[in-house]
Amino acid sequence: MTTSRLPGPPGIFTGLPNAIVDLNADAGVELVKGQWRYHDAEVVTVEFRSPGEDGNPTGPPNQTYDIVPHAQGLDFDDSGWETVASTDLDGRRSTGKVCFNWYRINVTIPEKVGNFNPTGSTVVYEVVIDDYAEIWVNGEMPRTVGQAGGTVVGGFNSPNRIILARNVRPGQQFLIAVFGINGPISASPENYIFMRTATLEFYAGNLERAAGEVPFEISRSDPALEDIVRVDTILEKVAGDFVFTEGPVWSHAGFLFFSSPDTNTIYRWTPDGTVNVFPAKSAYRGFDIGEYTKPGSSGLTLDPEGRLTICEMGNRRIIQTSGRGEVVVMADRYQDKRLNSPHDLVYKSDGSLYFTDPPFGLPQTFSDPRRELPFSGVFLVHEDQVVLLTDELAGPTGLAFSPDEKYLYVGNRDSQKKVVMRYLVNVDGTLSPGEVFHDMTEAPGENGIDGIKIDQEGHLYVCGPGGVWILSPQGQALGVIKGPEQQHNLAWGNEDGRTLYMTAITGIYRIALNIPGIRP
Repeated sequence: MTTSRLPGPPGIFTGLPNAIVDLNADAGVELVKGQWRYHDAEVVTVEFRSPGEDGNPTGPPNQTYDIVPHAQGLDFDDSGWETVASTDLDGRRSTGKVCFNWYRINVTIPEKVGNFNPTGSTVVYEVVIDDYAEIWVNGEMPRTVGQAGGTVVGGFNSPNRIILARNVRPGQQFLIAVFGINGPISASPENYIFMRTATLEFYAGNLERAAGEVPFEISRSDPALEDIVRVDTILEKVAGDFVFTEGPVWSHAGFLFFSSPDTNTIYRWTPDGTVNVFPAKSAYRGFDIGEYTKPGSSGLTLDPEGRLTICEMGNRRIIQTSGRGEVVVMADRYQDKRLNSPHDLVYKSDGSLYFTDPPFGLPQTFSDPRRELPFSGVFLVHEDQVVLLTDELAGPTGLAFSPDEKYLYVGNRDSQKKVVMRYLVNVDGTLSPGEVFHDMTEAPGENGIDGIKIDQEGHLYVCGPGGVWILSPQGQALGVIKGPEQQHNLAWGNEDGRTLYMTAITGIYRIALNIPGIRP
């Protein structure tokens, strides 16, 4: 599992915490009014069902295994369990070899931790179990595909670090249940389970993300830009050390997906600064992958039901995935010819999917012998039909609807014609002939036009020569945001949708703006 973060070494926060409560010490447990309780867990045989055609347990009855007790719940009664002194947590417990157990403790945020006032701070819980641990807080264990550690197994004797809470207040209570696992399970060890360390770390302020301020420039062509970008705004780098980043989209669950087409990977960034792989081998597994420079995914978006939809450049198709891993091919051919390499995509509110299909993902791009379509198209997927909307652009890239969905904007990555086109959307979803909305051909810089996003008032944000161009609803350039690296795609994120995330070669950046954006 690949993990990346910025800045500093792995972990939720870098630097020293403002205070620590050691839950392996009597003074620490007393401070949080806690009491460790312990119980062995055991494997039992239970009745279940085999997988049915739908992949769910709807097939013939079978027998399998479960672990009891299920002690993760907030209302679970552990009053009859063994109490364990904090100084005895390193005692060897459970039955040895392949075995499991539970540790539980209720903690209360104190008025003071030494001289530190914890009010408003962020609290991180860290535990190290010999050998593995799973963590439940107040009966919940958030988990997602590709997650590396945190609430789930993090590795052999690795620290499990989770944000217990942000903006805490004294008197706030948390029930922590730790499920211990002896390992490696496949080669049962001649030892037992024990807790090496358990701590609460307090960080001043609501440090919900790891980010670093970076230098940037804003060229202001029109005073109207002040209504969008504050004079005192900052640009932050939230993750780095990638090869090339593309296609970001903010998940409804509160994290950012983004593509790495050069390394054939999709990543997931969470506001605590952690970056997990989701998934590896994101778009191509062919024998000839060594010939490709961009075999992976590019544009990502969510359908109206929140399912991730992916432009697989190497596989030359668009797929839709669910949380259970089911894959639906949305588009892979037009008139029995394979698509070039779908680049970016956007859903209309009625569920229709629009996408661009230049050959940028093919090893030899426009001259690649694998190419079957002689043009680069803008397409519509509606009722399982792939419809060509226009083939007039050499390199159609980013696209976005106006707030009322009356217009579709499409960028053109072409050194001879760096334009944003605007098309009137017909009642049946097709497009009327387009018009040049804004021409960047003469703008300095070799980069063409890439990702496009739009805010709720109709301003366009376009990755173009020299940075992110902000265009008025009438097509006038208001200004350009230039970061440390050339930005290639964009996504609106955070709860209020006013933060613009930028994928820019090796790093992920963000800037807070005044107007919320339109997002899936």
